Amino acid sequence: MTDDQWAIIGTGGAWAAGAGAVGLMVAYAVRRRSFRWQIAVVAATAVLAVVAGVVGTARAMFLSDHDLSVVLWVVVVAAVVGLGVSAIVGSAFSRWSLTMRDDARRFGESGRFDAGSRGPAELQALSDELAHTAGRLRESRAREQRLEESRRELISWVSHDLRSPLAALRAMTEALEDGLADDPQRYHRQIRAEVDRMVRMVDDLFELSRIHAGVLALNLQPVAVRDVVSEAIAGADAVARAGGVRLGGRVDDGLFVTADPGHLSRVVSNLVVNAIRHTPADGVVDITGRRIGDEVELSVTDACGGLTSHDLARVFDVAWQGSSARTPTPETPQSPMGRGAGLGLAIVKGLVEAHRGQVSVDNHPPGCRFVVTLPA
Repeated sequence: MTDDQWAIIGTGGAWAAGAGAVGLMVAYAVRRRSFRWQIAVVAATAVLAVVAGVVGTARAMFLSDHDLSVVLWVVVVAAVVGLGVSAIVGSAFSRWSLTMRDDARRFGESGRFDAGSRGPAELQALSDELAHTAGRLRESRAREQRLEESRRELISWVSHDLRSPLAALRAMTEALEDGLADDPQRYHRQIRAEVDRMVRMVDDLFELSRIHAGVLALNLQPVAVRDVVSEAIAGADAVARAGGVRLGGRVDDGLFVTADPGHLSRVVSNLVVNAIRHTPADGVVDITGRRIGDEVELSVTDACGGLTSHDLARVFDVAWQGSSARTPTPETPQSPMGRGAGLGLAIVKGLVEAHRGQVSVDNHPPGCRFVVTLPA
């Protein structure tokens, strides 16, 4: 490259750099203005840099006035075209941004956002992300509404479940104090049974509060799934026999899972007790355990008759007790489980998720199947 060419490059670069510095200062001054201004400044800076470079180079080359005017007119025409294009593009950007602002305002007011084709890829990506965010917010509001409904139902049902046995306890103790009880031993047994039921309810509420507060401590260790299932079946066998329900279980040999033994036993026991409570006489409750890839699957199948889609979505909610067809009956000799407070399945869900697992339910004729999946 010759010295003249280096001189031209240096001269043109110096003039263009000066124009660029001016453009940067103007851009900084209008940084909070509309897109129109930003794009117009970029286009004007580019044109000014070309003009400055041409003029500076022409002066250095000692071009004639005629030749310089020709060059300048060409540059001016090109500048007009460039500025016109920048004005059109800036207006389009301004309209797209205004549309996006209006959609965002409606999103804030109604929580709904409909994604559409708006301008370049960046604005379209922003629109899609806002649409996804709107969907997540709707799901969050729905969950919050269900939780609020569950809290109200929990307060109502727990209040009822506590008031009834307390009233019965008061009546029985007054009868004992007044000497009106014809069979004091029976009254004592009934008082003990009511106290035990209230203690179980309070224990469930305490466990659920620890789960929701995130303070549940887990003592993780290898646990033999067969032992857990066997203990659950043995513990519920008497209740199942009293209700005419048959229990069955199958677990793969050598199946282990890393879990807290006590909490895992409670998960299986709650599912088995729930299945027995909603299975009619001569029905079967089946518990299975198997390995699927890197996970362990525990399933409990009952004969409850199935759930509606609405109940399937709410079965693990706090205080959920089922539709009228599944609402448990009071404790009787034929139904020794009595009714629950709707906390057992909510505790199951909390304990399983604390173990980084998942629990689900689906209809599996003649009843439902609860499936717990845990990392092996």
